[in-house]
Amino acid sequence: MVLENPGEYPYTRGINPSAGVWTMGQYGGFGTPTETNARFRMLLDQGLTGFSVALDLPTQLGLDSDDPLSLGEVGRVGVAIDSLADIEILMEGIPLEKISQVRTTANSIGYIWAAMFIALAERRGIDPNKFGMFIQNDVLKEYVARGTQIFPAEAGLKLSVDVIEYLTANIPNWVPLAMSGYHIREAGSTAVQEIAFTFANAREYLDRALLRGVSVDAVAPTLFTFLSSNIDFLPEVAKFRAARRVWAKLMREKYQTKNPASEKLRIFAFTAGSSLTAQQSMNNVVRTSIEMMAAALGGIQTMHVSAFDEALGVPTEEAATLALRTQQVVAFETGILNTADPLAGSYELERLTDSLESDIWKLLESIEKRGGALECVNNGYFVNEISENAYQLTAAIESGIKKVVGVNVFQSDSAPFKQFEINPASESDQVKALKQVKEKRDNKAVQESLINLFNVATSGENIIEATVRAVKNYATVGEIVGELRKVYGKWQPTKIF
Repeated sequence: MVLENPGEYPYTRGINPSAGVWTMGQYGGFGTPTETNARFRMLLDQGLTGFSVALDLPTQLGLDSDDPLSLGEVGRVGVAIDSLADIEILMEGIPLEKISQVRTTANSIGYIWAAMFIALAERRGIDPNKFGMFIQNDVLKEYVARGTQIFPAEAGLKLSVDVIEYLTANIPNWVPLAMSGYHIREAGSTAVQEIAFTFANAREYLDRALLRGVSVDAVAPTLFTFLSSNIDFLPEVAKFRAARRVWAKLMREKYQTKNPASEKLRIFAFTAGSSLTAQQSMNNVVRTSIEMMAAALGGIQTMHVSAFDEALGVPTEEAATLALRTQQVVAFETGILNTADPLAGSYELERLTDSLESDIWKLLESIEKRGGALECVNNGYFVNEISENAYQLTAAIESGIKKVVGVNVFQSDSAPFKQFEINPASESDQVKALKQVKEKRDNKAVQESLINLFNVATSGENIIEATVRAVKNYATVGEIVGELRKVYGKWQPTKIF
């Protein structure tokens, strides 16, 4: 068996010649920007090198905290962000230029998130290209795996490509797209579907960007992919290796890239939330440690480890710290960084890598024959395939064929665990703060910037600069989305959903 060296095409063994410490990021956010700021500052003091901002559902859906539809959901599963004022509070005391990445779940509102941090950088007098911003911005997977879509899929795709086009030209050090297989896997897909559906979506974004005159070699090196690290240990290590190999060949053979950086797939791995159990929740420490090790052996660049209590709700401070410590122990105590791709040459690992690669290519070709990712989103193919596998997985657990410790085998009563409690006053505090922003801002300037945004969107132009202008005037997320809804309409479920 002859394998290429780490750092050599097709990068099966890693995109760098030697192993290195990944960016240690933790995903979090709850309540108000003030509360989340305190949690992030604590984690940064504990050695965090980057973080992911969890947004509450109203924010992700383009709703303000005072919208009637937001009632009861403000700050529940993430932090509430209504305007630039909230971003200023969220990032208070956090030196942007000294952290490696700020990430977020913003997908349907990726363009607003980009605009808010561009505006924040301007307020601070910082070149936005001097710090790392990682915008997920993968709206296509929302329609099939997560559900925070706002506009029809064609419009959602257009706005995501606006972000890619603008950042590639103006802030090339930011990540304008994280191709997100994680949520596809969490919805119930197989590992093959996770990679194939993700790369099919990526092709849709790339093809649209190329139609605008953007060079593939300007876009591809800026991208990340966001993948699950699941409990199935060896297949997960192989999955990361196969994904790199497929991406490298896709870029070189299909897109004829000239820049080697275009072929190097950067991976942000996240331990599988779906593997966590509320029963015997301390067992999750073992699960996430195994998943962390699989990602490390798979050669990832950025990592999040889920807290053991996330099946119960927002993590406690202690659980979030332990999740970070899991990364630190694996990185600095195991010796795993002494060798790149240390499992290379294992018969079973190489067999799995080859098999996964072959199956991913077959599925990618099938998607292309079906008309590509957007068509598969609209006609329900992706949803149906994921749903079928999710059903089979659930049936296997319920029947006992697939064993889950503490759930269907080795059951016992767990000691009571005190869950994290979100301040019940957070929602009213956020609504009150939003009211104050609306009273203090220049509302004439807000209306003028929103009219400008509407006109730019109507013309079909890139909306990022117009969104930045609105954000700087403290227009809210709901107001910006409201203007765009007049242009694009709103997503309507079809029978396949």
